[in-house]
Amino acid sequence: MNEKIHPLIELLKQDARYHLQAYQFVREALGFAQRVMHMPASDAARQEGEGEHHITGQQLCEAIRQYSLSQFGYMAKVVLNSWGVYKTGDFGEIVYNLIRIKQMKKSREDRREDFDEVYDFDTAFDPQFELAGNDESA
Repeated sequence: MNEKIHPLIELLKQDARYHLQAYQFVREALGFAQRVMHMPASDAARQEGEGEHHITGQQLCEAIRQYSLSQFGYMAKVVLNSWGVYKTGDFGEIVYNLIRIKQMKKSREDRREDFDEVYDFDTAFDPQFELAGNDESA
C-alpha cells in the first residue's frame, strides 16, 4: 500500500503553525478576489502572460479581509486567530507554503514581504457602521 500523500497533508506535518482551514480559506479568498471583487492582474503578471488571475499580496490581503467579514461577520478575527493567523504576514506564510507545494503560483515580481503589515488585525475586522443620513426632522 504505497499511496501518495496529498501535498497539503505533508505540508501540515512539516509546518504546524496554521490549521488546514486557514490554507483552504486563503485559496477560497483568492477565488473571491477574482470572481466577486474583480481584482485586476498586476502589470507584471499581465506582461508575463498570466492574464487576469494574478493579484498582488496586498490585494489578496484585502480580499481575505473582505471575505472573512462576509463569512464570519464580527467573529472574523476570532476565527482567523483560532487557525493560527494573527497578522497579514501570516497570510504571506500560508501563500508561500502553498507556492512551495505547487498549490499556488507567483510572478517574478511577487515577494513574501508584500504581505507584511498590510493592515492591523486589531482594527481591520471591527464592524464598520455608516450613518444613513442626518434626518433633523425626527
